[in-house]
Amino acid sequence: MQAFISTLLRRPLVRFGAVTLCVLTVLAAAVPLLSPYAPDTLDIGARLLAPSAAHWFGTDEFGRDVLTRVLFGGRYSLAVGALVVAIAAVCGVLMGLCAGFFARLDTPIMRLVDALMALPDILLAIALLAILGASLMNVVLALAIVYTPRMARIVRASTLVVRELLYVEAARALGVPTWRILFVHILGNTVSPILVQASFIFAYAILAEAGLSFLGLGVPPELPTWGTMIASGQNYSDQAMWLVLFPGLAIVLAALSLQMVGDGLRDMLDPRLRQNL
Repeated sequence: MQAFISTLLRRPLVRFGAVTLCVLTVLAAAVPLLSPYAPDTLDIGARLLAPSAAHWFGTDEFGRDVLTRVLFGGRYSLAVGALVVAIAAVCGVLMGLCAGFFARLDTPIMRLVDALMALPDILLAIALLAILGASLMNVVLALAIVYTPRMARIVRASTLVVRELLYVEAARALGVPTWRILFVHILGNTVSPILVQASFIFAYAILAEAGLSFLGLGVPPELPTWGTMIASGQNYSDQAMWLVLFPGLAIVLAALSLQMVGDGLRDMLDPRLRQNL
């Protein structure tokens, strides 16, 4: 594992993405120790101040420190992405394994997957939130439903290949329980595409949460996610562009770093691509 990580981090883009993601995560986690301001403390006398030594990213329409809110927003945005990945991975892996291993379950599961993937991601998420209502956990649930089919298709494709290999046939002949074949012999050899897909879903979830919050359909406005900050700051963008600039940069950096790490994992874990590195 150490050799793999060392080789992966030799690529400048992957190293940049990994470092950026780690810095964003550490800053978001340690913001109460780093910032003297609270994210929800109002100071009307200091509203719409430009970036300065006292407020590095300026202040918003209520006098709140934008840097503090951006870092606190990272907590919510990154947490949404992580929860979406966790739920989509568990559900997608189970669906993909069942569809790829049990022939009688393949058609119904994949027709459901095709139906979900027939709709654009953002439209499906909007429809689900219209049913569930706008809240942090409902955003996580809606995005998990949206991205589970992606994981299911990847796992199914890998399962269809692995289940025909000789060691799986030998395990069947020896009477190994089906659950052990699925979760040890098959799942253990499909981890690579799952990791790559999970990194991409993480980035997509952050972007989708920001888009939904910007439209007013996602996280409630009182929670300082990057999307809600852009939504609230757009009315003042002509006189205080920093209200949308810095949350937007945070979204770009988080999504871009995850995409870089995902590309690096894909190149390292795919034997055909690894030969070209």
